[in-house]
Amino acid sequence: MQYHKVELCGVDTARLPVLNEEQKRGLLLKMRDGTATERKAAREEMINGNLRLVLSVIQRFTGRGENLDDLFQVGVIGLIKAIDHFDVGLDVRFSTYGVPMIMGELRRHLRDSGSVRVSRSMRDTAYHAMKAKEELTVKLNREPTVEEIAAAIDTDKESVVLALEAIVEPVSLYEPVFSDGTDTVYVMDQVGDKSDDRDWLEEIAFKEALKKLSDREKRILSLRYFRGKTQTEVAEEIGISQAQVSRIEKGAIDSIKREL
Repeated sequence: MQYHKVELCGVDTARLPVLNEEQKRGLLLKMRDGTATERKAAREEMINGNLRLVLSVIQRFTGRGENLDDLFQVGVIGLIKAIDHFDVGLDVRFSTYGVPMIMGELRRHLRDSGSVRVSRSMRDTAYHAMKAKEELTVKLNREPTVEEIAAAIDTDKESVVLALEAIVEPVSLYEPVFSDGTDTVYVMDQVGDKSDDRDWLEEIAFKEALKKLSDREKRILSLRYFRGKTQTEVAEEIGISQAQVSRIEKGAIDSIKREL
């Protein structure tokens, strides 16, 4: 199994331990019957000893443009859920139970990680509405009305409109809407500005708060919130640990809040 990098989320995947089934069962029994200290240590060892299982599962979800660090973190959440809910009394291998749990967590992440999060019920309504629209278009030989689509899926027209609008991809403010060859009009040019004095005063205060941050704090906030990088990616670019990035980022945000 090949990855673009050996390290994921600060974990050297080449050095991950591997547990056999007897070791896994022993740890799971200790989690159930041991003392509080033993249970905690066994749980930690069980998680670390099954991280390769997470790697094997996320391999199936690569090639979708998703960040491997993010997939790995989500997979680990699924692993932890599997460990915490596994019944050691069952005569099944842990991986038989763990793999579906990890895959389920990854699928939920991919389903919900769009630019705008939309509820599953609304997505289902949108899917049925689009399917009904296609069928009605063929049947009526014209584009159906919202009322006709709503009747076809047995819901109200307001729900159809909201569902279809919810799944439309967001448009960038810099998306061009008109050009005559010389001047280009963008979406942001068509958006009204209803700001009042309070808005621009707060903007001035925010800029003043930013000026008081160190260069490293400014760079980390820029990489995190303007370029959309993960803390692990920022740590690699700057040359510090992910924990340091997290601490500096939190401190910078708290500083801005105090100034405002």
